Amino acid sequence: MALIGFMGAGKTVVGALVAQRAGANFHDLDLMIEDEAGMAISDMFATRSEAAFRAIESELLPRALEPGAVVALGGGTPTDDRNWAVIRERAMTVYLRATFDVLWERISGLTMRPLARGRSQAKLEALFEQRRPRYEQADHTVDANGPLDSVATEVLRLWSA
Repeated sequence: MALIGFMGAGKTVVGALVAQRAGANFHDLDLMIEDEAGMAISDMFATRSEAAFRAIESELLPRALEPGAVVALGGGTPTDDRNWAVIRERAMTVYLRATFDVLWERISGLTMRPLARGRSQAKLEALFEQRRPRYEQADHTVDANGPLDSVATEVLRLWSA
């Protein structure tokens, strides 16, 4: 199962909870990229480029999507058409949908997110709106505005069905 959505939607927290409850493997694609690159994503954006990050992301994506695993994808991962084809072929997709106000509340002030650093609320909302049509193509959508424990319960219910 692949969890998709914008930064702050809770993909990592929800994914870890679902995997724990289901006894499944959990992969956070961003953490896999950091391990592969030997540096934080924010450092990669600063010293290499977003393109370098995206290349590693696409390379590691098939490995992350192992059968039976729960995978938290980066917010931009499904926006690349080649990545989207791999995701759709290998996993059930769940969009963790939250309003931009909730997402902004969760991510504002977090400097570890390179796409959020230095961007105004309006620019991040524009990025969210740009990505949203792809997110909405997921197999399932779960409201992620509330407590992430409840979101995980709903995602697990979908996965078990």
